[in-house]
Amino acid sequence: MRVKRGFKARRRRNKVLKRAEGYYGANSRVYSVAVEKNDRALVYAYRDRKVKKREFRKLWTQRINAAARLNGTNYSKLIGALKKANIDLDRKVLAEMAVNDQAGFTALVQQVQA
Repeated sequence: MRVKRGFKARRRRNKVLKRAEGYYGANSRVYSVAVEKNDRALVYAYRDRKVKKREFRKLWTQRINAAARLNGTNYSKLIGALKKANIDLDRKVLAEMAVNDQAGFTALVQQVQA
């Protein structure tokens, strides 16, 4: 007896095409192309969850360095001075201070330089 597999196959294809919505051209319309693009997108998503952590740390470092230079020092000297003074602030907090609380950041720099 012949089996047409209509319902389940259509559901599976529609699930893939739904995930491919917004892709350019055939990538969102042709099932076989959409399968490849979905697989590639999932690989990028997995990889970039790791990369995001690196990118944010780089951004925080740049912000701290810019603020430190405004206060007459640089990033590496500031981090070294913080370690010597046993001040345990992570880079995320330091970057937040550098952007939103410049007076507090300046006070911190002067405290560790003294």
